[in-house]
Amino acid sequence: MPRRTSHEDASCPVARPLDAIGDGWSLLIIRDAFDGLRRFGEFQKSLGLAKNILSARLHSLVAHGLLHTVPASDGSAYQEYQLTSKGRALFPVLAALRQWSEEYFFEPDETRARLVDRGTGQPVAKVEIHSSDGRVLDPEDTVITMYRPADA
Repeated sequence: MPRRTSHEDASCPVARPLDAIGDGWSLLIIRDAFDGLRRFGEFQKSLGLAKNILSARLHSLVAHGLLHTVPASDGSAYQEYQLTSKGRALFPVLAALRQWSEEYFFEPDETRARLVDRGTGQPVAKVEIHSSDGRVLDPEDTVITMYRPADA
């Protein structure tokens, strides 16, 4: 199998994280971690993924700092996987992906999962991009520029 191209040195912020989350299984593991799954067997049961592939994806997510391992909460000899703050920061990305999928990948009357506010049971508001003054921005309203954080 050909080796994937690494984007670790890319100046594009869309390309660089693809080494960590550019694989569909990795995003589904992160989704499952948000849903409370912690153990290897739980991820395997949810995803139906071969053990060697799941092991490689979990190892990569740990190596990229999205998950870390902790002793099992039941005191057994097993380890559990937990989202790190870097992994938890993917929540808006997954919420936007869910909402995009709901709009474009389901028939109008087709049953689907929906993200709702736990407190109210109401659907989460659509993820939008806002300007610093609060205006909703469309792609035409933005441009990519290069900068160094020290200069910002």
